[in-house]
Parts: sequence; structure tokens; C-alpha cells
Amino acid sequence: MHGNAEPSEPITGSAGGPDRHHPNRRRFLGAGVLAAASVVAAAPAPFAAPASAPGPASARPRAAARPLFLGTYTSVEGGGTGVGLATYDTVTGTISGAGTVTGVGDPSYLAIHPDGTTLYTVNERQDGGVTAIALPGAGGGSPTVLGTRATGGAGPTHLSVHPGGRWLLSANYTSGSVAVHPIGASGALGERTDLVTHSAPPPGPGQRGPHAHQILTAPDGGHVLAVDLGNDTVYTYRLDTSAGTLTQVSYALLRPGAGPRHLTFHPSGAFAYLANELDNTVVVCAYDPTTGELTPGEPQSTGAGQAGGNFPAQLVVTGDGAFAYLANRGHNSLTRYAIEASGARLRLLDTVPVGGDYPRHLALSPAGDLLFAANQRSNSVTVFHVDPGSGELRSAGPPFSSPVAVCALPL
Repeated sequence: MHGNAEPSEPITGSAGGPDRHHPNRRRFLGAGVLAAASVVAAAPAPFAAPASAPGPASARPRAAARPLFLGTYTSVEGGGTGVGLATYDTVTGTISGAGTVTGVGDPSYLAIHPDGTTLYTVNERQDGGVTAIALPGAGGGSPTVLGTRATGGAGPTHLSVHPGGRWLLSANYTSGSVAVHPIGASGALGERTDLVTHSAPPPGPGQRGPHAHQILTAPDGGHVLAVDLGNDTVYTYRLDTSAGTLTQVSYALLRPGAGPRHLTFHPSGAFAYLANELDNTVVVCAYDPTTGELTPGEPQSTGAGQAGGNFPAQLVVTGDGAFAYLANRGHNSLTRYAIEASGARLRLLDTVPVGGDYPRHLALSPAGDLLFAANQRSNSVTVFHVDPGSGELRSAGPPFSSPVAVCALPL
């Protein structure tokens, strides 16, 4: 899970007992202090991030190497020491290490500012936080930690930047809340402007409270959606872009025990695809950009075994809206779907081995021809070539070793 998926350890729900019927989450080991020191481990070569947003692949020269950021846990045995820095060859997909941004506690999920100058990470701890990291320009240099702000909740597992670039949105899994922080001109974060806890509808079977797992802005830019695994619900909000506050406008209820985890939109903005962690299904949802209303369809197979043995993590969609890929934790595979009927239908094509254990996060390269999978339990990142015509996946070579790899962000 995007928060701490270790089935050998219990999670404490809002009522103090264990949440059941899903892989239990890692205990918070670094619950005390959120590190915010601007310390960067020495890299073998200067690390240069793009000076501007990546932009459309067709308008961007094809570089030999591009930046890759890696999320991990710093407070678990065998975990990392901060945000991993790497590069990947845009032709071969080969990853090379380039150092670590230290002084960042439990950076388990990462997001980039639209202008490409600042990296943001959650600090997935009991006293949750979000951290801003300034990236060097085209001239090279090292990333610099700008500081950390409290999310007002526990166990933040996801964050995203509003397309306007002025607001950071984050989801606190353990406390079931979502937060908003302002982003300054330097990319640094201001004090939290809002915190909303998911109090209704009631928790699903085996859950003791809400568990906000994701927060993202819809393609229309006017609505923010929050996916809550504990309440089997996707909430739609309007973001006041002057005050940084959220107002709920609707919610979509999934079937009891579905455990919705991550939502991914079709490029048309009229449909979205939801990975349900607990019942091992995916759902196509119709989306109305005028009202922000999400309408879930019928659950579909992941092609990856039975519920209880496989826990879908997330879907990613190709830029042309032709194919979708699902990460399967437990089955340790990637499911390939054809997207049909202008986005209204997913057709299962096949599953392929991911080449690692417990694929927690997927990401497509900006050009869309490489797929990255962060494999938590095998401490690795695997890369696949994506066939643009068939969507077929072909391994790009041996896995890249990365401690407790739980997020891979290619630029």
C-alpha cells in the first residue's frame, strides 16, 4: 500500500484496534522528529534536473539521460537514507545511481512542481509532514532541502501539486484526512491552509476509520478528488485557489470492502480508472467535469489471482489513452489493458512478471516509451520498454537495486 504495506505487522485504526482484511501496514518507526536539514550525500557526478517542465515529448529533444527520483522508507531496517537520485538512459532504460538527498524522513511518495524546479515528498510518519526540495538548474549542482511542514495528520502517503503551481495537496492515510499547503515563489511550502477529515460515510468492513490514500486534481482543473480506502469512497472537492481551502461537492461510494486506493484519469478527462486494493478489482468510472461527480461502473478482474492474495497498487495510462497498466502486489505482475470506447471500457489483455517483489508504484517516462516499477520487498526498480502500437511490455534489463523502493519518479 502507499503507506506501509508489510503484512506481518498490524495497523492501529482510529478506534485503537487493528484494521482487518487488507495487508497490514508498517508501524511508524520514525514518529518523533521530521528531519529538514539541507544535507545532500555526495554524488559521483553533478546532478542536473531540467530547468523547466518536461513538456510534450514531441517538442522536447531526446536526451541521452534524464533524472529519476526514488522514494523509500528511512525508518525501517534495510531502508534508504533519503530521496534517491538517479538517471535513466532514455533509449535503453538503464538506471544509474547519482546519490541521495539526506535529511528527509520516510519520503515514500514524490511529486514534481509543474515548472520542474522543485521536488515534493511526503514524510510518512505518525507526525506527518511534507518536504520541499529545490532542484538544480541546467548548470548542475545538488538538490537543496527547503524545509518541512506538518500535514496535521498521521501517515501521509500521497501528494500532488495543483496545476496552477500554487498549492500542494496531501493525503494522510492513518488519520483519514487531506491537507493543503501554499507554495511560495521559491517552491518552499507555507503553513497549512486547510485540513479536512473524512467523517462520512462510515468505514467499510473490517476498517476502524477513514484512510485517505490519494489526492489529485482532475484534468478539468476545477475539482480535486480524494480516494479513501477505509471508507470505500472517492470524495470530490472544489479548491479555492485564493484561500487554499477545500469544499466538498460530492462523493462516490464503492461496494463495501473494495478498498479503493488510486485513481488515474483517461486523457479525455471523461473517464477514470480506480484500483481497488482489498477486493482485487479495477473499476471504470465516468466523470462529469462540470459537477465533479464520479460514477463508478462494475468491478473488473485484474487477471492476477484472488482477493486476499493480490493487492492492486495503481493504474497508469499511456498518453494517447490507448493502454493502461496495473501493478499487482502479491501476484508480482503487471496487467495490461486495452482502453476502448473512447475511454469507457477496459479490456484485459495479459499479465507479465514484474521482475521484482511487491510492485508498489508505477510511472511512465514523459515520452511514454518506458515503464518503471518500484518493487518494495525486493529493493529494486524494474524498467520495461512500451510498444506504442500494441502496448506490450519488454524488459529493459536487470533490476536496479534501491533500498525499499516504494516510488519511482522519472522526469
